[in-house]
Amino acid sequence: MTVTAFTPATEERFALARQVADAVLFEGYVLYPYRASAAKNRLRWQFGVLVPPAWGAECEEHEFQHTECLMEPRTGATLSVELRFLHARRRTVQRLHPDGGFETVPELRLEDRVLVPWDEGAEEHVEVVAAVDDLLGDGVTTPFTRPAREEMEPVLDASGRTVGRLVRRYERVDGVVRLSARELDGPYRTLRLTAVVENTSTWTPPDGRTADRDAALPHCLVAAHTLMGLSSGSFLSMTDPPEWARGAVAACRNLHTWPVLAGEPGRADLVLSSPIILEDHPAIAPESPGALYDATEIDEILALRTAALTDEEKREARGTDERAAAVIDLADSMPPEVLERLHGAVRGLREVTGSAPANPVGAAGPGFPDEFGVQRQDTPWWDPASDAGFDPARDRVVVEGRSLGAGSRVLLRPGLRRTDAQDLFLQGRSAKVEAVLHDVDGAVHLAVTVEGDPGADIRREQGRYLYFQPDEVTPLEDPV
Repeated sequence: MTVTAFTPATEERFALARQVADAVLFEGYVLYPYRASAAKNRLRWQFGVLVPPAWGAECEEHEFQHTECLMEPRTGATLSVELRFLHARRRTVQRLHPDGGFETVPELRLEDRVLVPWDEGAEEHVEVVAAVDDLLGDGVTTPFTRPAREEMEPVLDASGRTVGRLVRRYERVDGVVRLSARELDGPYRTLRLTAVVENTSTWTPPDGRTADRDAALPHCLVAAHTLMGLSSGSFLSMTDPPEWARGAVAACRNLHTWPVLAGEPGRADLVLSSPIILEDHPAIAPESPGALYDATEIDEILALRTAALTDEEKREARGTDERAAAVIDLADSMPPEVLERLHGAVRGLREVTGSAPANPVGAAGPGFPDEFGVQRQDTPWWDPASDAGFDPARDRVVVEGRSLGAGSRVLLRPGLRRTDAQDLFLQGRSAKVEAVLHDVDGAVHLAVTVEGDPGADIRREQGRYLYFQPDEVTPLEDPV
């Protein structure tokens, strides 16, 4: 049996995951300086854009997302799925004539904002709840439609008098969610869950001509992603699965999206399949004061730069979009103590075991070796003298019983828990150590250049290296 309504318990479980899902939904929605006239805001929505099939052949974007992950449901379990996306609505601005008619204009200037044409994003979601047993075989298919429509909103001046209106036009969007599951061979009852989201809109470029992206966007599913939760049972991590499941995880096909465990840390009954690669149990930083829609920037810098915009720039930003207006108001009203919290935070402290150093921190005398055998100085990091005992070109670090330093050869083994997608391309590549570096927390890093990289000499001259920790490399024999 398939239903389309979440229970209160499911809503509660999804609430925490939706905080991160909202960041995915609105990533790049409107970028600093938050004005429609800014060049960076003329090409928007880069993630999870599912285009109409007829237009997909004309571009490099896709009409579907395909998610596969492993789950271990209990008997009688149900699967709740929420597809979330933005529906682009085209907003035009009209001025009221004295005769009572309206005229479309490029801008409408008010005392507190400047209204301009703009594509807004309306939040949409499709909910499907199905018994896991119903997913076996042909599975469950749920089509959906968002019809074309038009909305109008009066624009009032400071005195409350109507001076114009905003006309918002939605184009029709059609899609489908396909859910299926297959039981895997083995001693455990493990299922491979497949979730496919497709844009099935029949829109085609007018008159058979190739349309540009702006023409296609109102017919797209923008920033599409899915939340999937089990009523009882658990999902397996796709990033760090148990050893027995690694082969089955490697066989999963994920196209244009990637599933990670979501919700409360320690639980595995919820998955977020996102067009942006995330780690398991992603979370919003508690210091973040609100959405800034520009996640590639640092909140502190972005808040300071936004507060420094001119009054005219802020007027245009407020008229660009309600969310942009909220960012301006947030930056203008942020108290100093909140801004100070954005300056930095320690997320975790490494536990140091064993006997304490013979000399207290800051006292004269020899340093003490850390867990990699590197001689650390016992001068506080904030004291300029603390750098005196370090020499990146001559320092050594012990890895697997071998002393490594500048000139040593290593095999790269990037750690899955603290790497990014580009580092994974270097898995198994040989590299040359250029320097041994220490950070203020006492951690050791190896600066390396990849052997066979034609740009290695340029990187070396510019001091632009790749960095790995000692437990992410394996020593190789140095050339004779």
